[in-house]
Amino acid sequence: MWFRYSQWRDDSSTDEQRLQQMVSLFSYLVTQTSGDVEEALEWLRQLGEEYGLFDEDLSMDDLLDRLRELGLIEETRTGLELTSRGIQRVRQDALREIFTSLKKGGAGVHETPFTGGGVDRLSETRKFVFGDQPTNIDLTSTLTNTFRRAGIESFSIQEDDLEVYETEHQTGCATVLMIDVSHSMILYGEDRITPAKQVALALAELILTRFPKDYLALLTFGDDAQVVSINELPFLSVGPYHTNTRAGLQLARDLLRRRGSVNKQIFMVTDGKPSAISIPGGKIYKNSFGLDPKIVNKTLDEAVACRREKISITTFMVARDPYLVNFVEELTQANQGRAYYSSLGNLGQYVFVDYLRNRRKRFGAS
Repeated sequence: MWFRYSQWRDDSSTDEQRLQQMVSLFSYLVTQTSGDVEEALEWLRQLGEEYGLFDEDLSMDDLLDRLRELGLIEETRTGLELTSRGIQRVRQDALREIFTSLKKGGAGVHETPFTGGGVDRLSETRKFVFGDQPTNIDLTSTLTNTFRRAGIESFSIQEDDLEVYETEHQTGCATVLMIDVSHSMILYGEDRITPAKQVALALAELILTRFPKDYLALLTFGDDAQVVSINELPFLSVGPYHTNTRAGLQLARDLLRRRGSVNKQIFMVTDGKPSAISIPGGKIYKNSFGLDPKIVNKTLDEAVACRREKISITTFMVARDPYLVNFVEELTQANQGRAYYSSLGNLGQYVFVDYLRNRRKRFGAS
């Protein structure tokens, strides 16, 4: 048996690293194919042939076997499908991809700048007050106070001797992520829905793993709005829909109204103007040409209603047409929220920086 050796470089990948890179590429492709495993594998096979991704050490069949062994895909009566573990891996890969684009020094923690009833200890201490957790008592400072007051020979701890560590105040956060699934998200051959899904997948994984007590709801809006589960995210696809932004905001506001969290926010990922509203009788009023005053005004009314309920709206626009920018600026002004006009490549960076920042906000603080 012969072995071929080459000079090791810093950028050399081990077999395991190479496998993980291929699995991550599969995750991206299966997101782009709306969860169609077989189509994603066919794309991967074509990429492999074009760019030489496979060789005798890792063939396409080897990768397929490893995807099965890892429990990411399974054979069903209708063909290969993602397992629940596979869906989780797609979320994890999306999260990893998003965070590799974050700049050093950005907001990356959930703690607020306020001290209070929290979890993580600070170095500062203060006098004990009724209701403080006994586990936060600073034994060294407490004993020092006791000895200073009574001396070593007559040792007795009194309440005034007790000192506790300050802790960082941590807030809860309730977030609704709105994803535009109108036809314009794939209009003119530009794929805007895949980056939007990647952001949603990554945000869901972030909250599920790091902040499990937070509330996250996901909804799509086209002709109407509907809630979707986290497991449905990879399978979302664009339909022949108009953009009923008002319906999405109404549903998001209804979901957040039921939460008791201090921070309530809506993230809306969209590339287009509102072009539809629901009207009595279950019908939809539509106008795809320009900015219809009737549709715009009703949508802005909903943004104002969110502001009155202290729900901030952050809009992430993946288009830069002047009249669309004007509408988003009006919506942002009506809600007193935020808006970002980003390219598809840095959409994730904006979402995560803003999500983590918003958890640092405590409404009503002086």
